[in-house]
Amino acid sequence: MNTTEATLAIPAASGNRRSALRRCLSQPSAIIGGLIVLFFVLVAILAPVIAPFPPNVSSWLAVRQAPSALHWFGTDDLGRDILSRVIFGARASLLVGLVSVVIAIVIGVPLGLISGYFGGIVDVVISRCTDALLSCPFLVLAIAFATFLNPSLENAMIAIGISAMPIFVRLTRGQVLTVKTEDYIAAARLLGVPNIKIMGVYVMPNILAPVVVQATITMATAVLAEASLAFLGLGQRPPDPSWGSMLDTARQFLQQAPWMPIWPGVAIIVLVMGFNLLGDGLNDALDPRQD
Repeated sequence: MNTTEATLAIPAASGNRRSALRRCLSQPSAIIGGLIVLFFVLVAILAPVIAPFPPNVSSWLAVRQAPSALHWFGTDDLGRDILSRVIFGARASLLVGLVSVVIAIVIGVPLGLISGYFGGIVDVVISRCTDALLSCPFLVLAIAFATFLNPSLENAMIAIGISAMPIFVRLTRGQVLTVKTEDYIAAARLLGVPNIKIMGVYVMPNILAPVVVQATITMATAVLAEASLAFLGLGQRPPDPSWGSMLDTARQFLQQAPWMPIWPGVAIIVLVMGFNLLGDGLNDALDPRQD
């Protein structure tokens, strides 16, 4: 029995990991995107070391100073160093991107797996609830949840994660509907393998590739959503730095200090571009048609 089940598991492991890695490394978009994301991850981790000033320390003698040798990105309305705040703000964006996507996967993937595998009334209920959530624009849904949960970085993560969850339910369900018709799934059922084991051992490994790609792309959406929530006062609370809240402050001083919105805006654009390039590269590398 164990030997037979091991044989059935071969299709799940047949995708050569080394081959996928080689294809990934051969994709320029994946390499560029990965390097951009890695750069921001290192910036966030090393923020206390590389930031020239504490991010929340004000200096009334340096209010709204233009970029200079001392303050490379200039200072804000409270005399705080913008470069330091952009560096520390990377932590909020990356943390929200990671945690919110984990929340979406932990909730969405099991629901999609159950819905696609069992079908019937379970599938109808889960699918209709998913359709109802997907009918609402992502950002509007995130704003609604964040408002209901009260403004904070932690609640922003939850709001974005719940808003992104229906995407993973729909994606997982579609993949499961395809995989469960394969011969090795039918063979496992005939051998009496429990459904929970079939889903975990034979189905899940074969649907991970699109989930990983979607997770990478959703991180880009989560970074934008966090910036939007912070801009609206529903994310990271002052005085802790966040790129979105920095843009919210900067819009009040566009004429007096036009350099204030440039750097957090550029950081958001570059990080989102990095995640999108990485997602596109992974999609090409993990495409089974490339084998």
